[in-house]
Amino acid sequence: MNKKIVVGMSGGVDSSVSAILLKTAGWQPVGVTLLLPHWGCVRENACCTEEALAIAKNVCKKLGVRHHAIDCREEFKREVMDYFVRELRAGRTPNPCITCNRFFKFKKLFEIAKKQGIEFVATGHYAKIRLRKGKAELVQPKDKTKNQTYGLCLLLQEWLQKIVFPLGGLTKTQVFAIAEKEGFPFFLKRKQSQDLCFVSAKELPAFIESRVDAKRGAIVDEQGKKLGTHNGLPFYTIGQRKGLNGFFVKSKDAERNELIVTDKRNALQSKIVFVRDFNFCSGEIPKKKLRVKAQVRYRQEPVDATMFPPKDSRLKIVFEKPVEAIASGQVCAFYAKGVCLGGGYIV
Repeated sequence: MNKKIVVGMSGGVDSSVSAILLKTAGWQPVGVTLLLPHWGCVRENACCTEEALAIAKNVCKKLGVRHHAIDCREEFKREVMDYFVRELRAGRTPNPCITCNRFFKFKKLFEIAKKQGIEFVATGHYAKIRLRKGKAELVQPKDKTKNQTYGLCLLLQEWLQKIVFPLGGLTKTQVFAIAEKEGFPFFLKRKQSQDLCFVSAKELPAFIESRVDAKRGAIVDEQGKKLGTHNGLPFYTIGQRKGLNGFFVKSKDAERNELIVTDKRNALQSKIVFVRDFNFCSGEIPKKKLRVKAQVRYRQEPVDATMFPPKDSRLKIVFEKPVEAIASGQVCAFYAKGVCLGGGYIV
């Protein structure tokens, strides 16, 4: 094969094993670590720490391939962290990981690849690319428990044509086994991060308090009757019940700084959702309605729905059965026969 390929390397087991598999398959990997900012105390298992960078360098050294560490802190702050803060201020529920994949991570990796005369980019995501009739399709991986196609639903067709996901046909258990076999057993003991990459879950409230300037306001019921006082809209999520005396968060009114709650769980259900700033991975916008499965948040099982052609720059999606706690600002991804067709931001 003898083709060069840029591999995004965070210092974790997935990106490291991806580089190993590519080298074994005959590619010429070039490891790239994007140096990102972090707010507050840097946790031990965060990406882009000195430890993570050292691991990425060590893997590349052992493989005999080049490694580059690129300072992207200002770009990441502008494209991801500032977006996160803007969405919270607007009373919406941001999705920084999907936004990062679309507007920062893959964009940056392809920019770096182009400067080095390299066509292809690889990452350690659990997904597959399938070429069909000249189009690249984003397909669910073998390990359905690690399926990351939802987080990749905004990727462009021109990128998918040049992306390689080496882990698409493997389970997480198999990935750990490869790491151990190749002389990297420490990954088995290294905790896998579940937090946002730029702030830990423990420090997220402090981050919000320092950046969003959240103000206390009224908690009201569906009729507008005041029931209490909230600590700031960004600290609450749609469907939340904790700390609300049996009520659920139904919606947030950023203009009035009001938290609207309900005591009826079925009031959280919706059958219709509208989607803005959508992307179709094929690059082609459908001209007729489609039967799809739609997913409105991480770890939610996609549900049967009908998607209508765009009107006024928005997609209308009607679910067969009501879906609970749909949040404005989150991402809705749509699927057909195991293929991720694309996604967009919920209005």
